[in-house]
Amino acid sequence: MTRPNRQVDDAFFFNAAVETLGRDALADLQFDRLKATLARAYERVPHFTKAFDAAGVKPADLESLADIARFPFTVKTDLRDNYPFAMFAVPQAEILRLHASSGTTGRPTVVGYTKDDLTMWADLMARSLACAGARPGDVVHNAYGYGLFTGGLGAHYGAERLGCTVVPMSGGGTERQVTLLQDFAADILCATPSYALNIAEVAEAQGIDIAALPVRRGIFGAEPWSEAMRQQLQGVLGVKAIDVYGLSEILGPGVACECDVAQAGLHGWEDHFLFEVIDPKTLQVLPIGTSGELVITTLTKQALPMIRYRTRDITRLSDELCACGRSHVRIMRVTGRDDDMLIIRGVNVYPSQVEAVLIGLEGLAPHYQIVLTRQSALDHMMLEVEAAPDALVDDESLAKRAEAVRHHVKSMVGVTCDVTVKRPGEVPRSQGKAVRVRDLREV
Repeated sequence: MTRPNRQVDDAFFFNAAVETLGRDALADLQFDRLKATLARAYERVPHFTKAFDAAGVKPADLESLADIARFPFTVKTDLRDNYPFAMFAVPQAEILRLHASSGTTGRPTVVGYTKDDLTMWADLMARSLACAGARPGDVVHNAYGYGLFTGGLGAHYGAERLGCTVVPMSGGGTERQVTLLQDFAADILCATPSYALNIAEVAEAQGIDIAALPVRRGIFGAEPWSEAMRQQLQGVLGVKAIDVYGLSEILGPGVACECDVAQAGLHGWEDHFLFEVIDPKTLQVLPIGTSGELVITTLTKQALPMIRYRTRDITRLSDELCACGRSHVRIMRVTGRDDDMLIIRGVNVYPSQVEAVLIGLEGLAPHYQIVLTRQSALDHMMLEVEAAPDALVDDESLAKRAEAVRHHVKSMVGVTCDVTVKRPGEVPRSQGKAVRVRDLREV
């Protein structure tokens, strides 16, 4: 299949009437839907009945959107404590699909969808893809994992809803990924950012200039990534790199997406979700523009309504009108999580901070792992990074580069760590979400 590489930069709307709705009209819509959601959750989910009663609130107490602050938060452990189906607000016979987390930290979190939920999800993911620059008729190469992970099927049905041709590749088989990107002349690549870099690396090893392929947009999500990594992705892939946001407990991918016009914050779809930012220590709601933890309430979910779900993602909101014309609030780039913060000898460290330092250094490939160990009674951090394919890899050169990395991390992040610079290909690759931290402190 040979087709010209279309350059599409104008704003394109899946549902212009909703995506450009005025702020007052959006607030009215949110209030009506929020009242219905609170009533549904209270009446049908024992967990919310108990939580609301314990907090001394009833759905009827909501008299404005600001009153949501009176209602209790929901956290991931609530889903695990009610495993598998006790959080559902519909009979099991109405559940058409189940997804679940991997359960690597305990019981998996299980999420369910009714027929209407699946339709809404496809619509919102189609809206997100259109916002990112996809168009009906585009070939979408989907390298998100299929199965219980929501990424693959979420992107798949959204792309079909938009009218695209979907290549359901899933993760893995990286050499074949490169072949099909060539042979099927994909316009859009969907993948985790770390796996997209892996695809580019394999293509380079095969002597293929992946930046010369027709792919014009990369829609990357499922893991935090920095602005520096955006530049890296755009450089090696020759695409506009677009951030997409979602989480299984709320919906999956499609909760928010950057537009390809501004690439300046993710448009959160406020007709289906209510967004707040709180101080993770005091739990108080913060004003628009202040950085804190993102909290999301679903407004239209039937099977699994979520009330004030603490995402643990650190970000801020902007309600300024975007250059693309969309009026929905923007979720600015997630800078880290308040539950993956590492404390190394009194210094707070986020993996995203380390990544931002590494990607800016010459002679390094964008592959790394943070290894945590305990030396006597103290936590210790070691960094394993990888030399770029064209870098010198003799022992002396690697040692000099390791010292340079150690110095930059100390200067920019404030933590002292050991650094090992490995030869090309020696840092383990990801075929899904990148494993950035190996915690060996309990081993």
